[in-house]
Amino acid sequence: MGITQHRRLGKWVVGFAMLAALPAMAAEKVSLRLKWLAQAQFAGYYVAKAKGFYEQAGLDMTINPGGPNLSVDTLVGSGNDTFGVAGGTEVVLIAREKGLPLVCIGVGVQRTPYAYVTYSDSGIKTVKDFKGKKVATWFTGTQYTLYSMLAHEGVKQSEVTIVPQSGSMAPFVENQFDVAAATYYNELNTLKAQGLGDKLTLIKPDDFGVVVQQDTVVVNEKFRNEKPAAVQAFINASVKGWKYALQNRKEAIDIIMAAAPSLNRAHQEAMLDEFAKLLLAGQGSAEGLLAIDMPAIGKLHESLVEYKAIKAPADLAKAFDPSFLAKAPPADRKL
Repeated sequence: MGITQHRRLGKWVVGFAMLAALPAMAAEKVSLRLKWLAQAQFAGYYVAKAKGFYEQAGLDMTINPGGPNLSVDTLVGSGNDTFGVAGGTEVVLIAREKGLPLVCIGVGVQRTPYAYVTYSDSGIKTVKDFKGKKVATWFTGTQYTLYSMLAHEGVKQSEVTIVPQSGSMAPFVENQFDVAAATYYNELNTLKAQGLGDKLTLIKPDDFGVVVQQDTVVVNEKFRNEKPAAVQAFINASVKGWKYALQNRKEAIDIIMAAAPSLNRAHQEAMLDEFAKLLLAGQGSAEGLLAIDMPAIGKLHESLVEYKAIKAPADLAKAFDPSFLAKAPPADRKL
């Protein structure tokens, strides 16, 4: 080997040594704020973290549980959390009207995930029968669904006693009010477990022209604008996590139980099965997981404006951004 070749080889060795000495690219530190405590409703995100999907995408992810006194839209809008799983699409529009820079980049639940329940012997069969009754609902945006249902059937809000509903179904079981809201994947399962399943009448918002998508995936607008690659990485890993969770449900529940050991496993299994139906309904089946159904959002927007839940029409193009989903691997979005 000649002197020139030795010099070249020496430069290559030094170069490789310098590259080896360089620190690995630091993962982007991000957080995801859930709208409730750890449970099967959020299985896809916990699976994405446990299986290393976020890490592989270059994200150092922290999942922060929610609770009754925490506001996802406020925490993400203020920048305290990077991403969030918030309430329905109406929450995004109301938050933006308040000046919170939220952008929805995905939607989990593709059809209204709750119904209003009453006892079959109550004589209440339809929304018109709510007149003169005490009706409980969550005041987390769900009240606007109730208002829209009443308006659809020509029932004035003043003709109904509308009361706030807690996270427990005990007041309904104890007949403290006539009608209550119940999600298909949680409260309704609780009532069935108490032997009340065949004693209930379900009054579904979808039957009265009101379709509400829930579990909106939101990000701060500033972060979206400044770090689109991190947002794309989050969406890619999240849909991958949800697909894995739905195809490996026992393992997904194992992961949820590890995050919250006090949960009832049978209840979580039933929750995931029901939640899967909501994820894969409508556009969730046609377009894939976390689809943003803009026509449905448009109809809800019109309803919110009509019933003065928001003061003026919103710019939907600023509030909802489906571009990241459009770039996610199609194979990961569809089962």
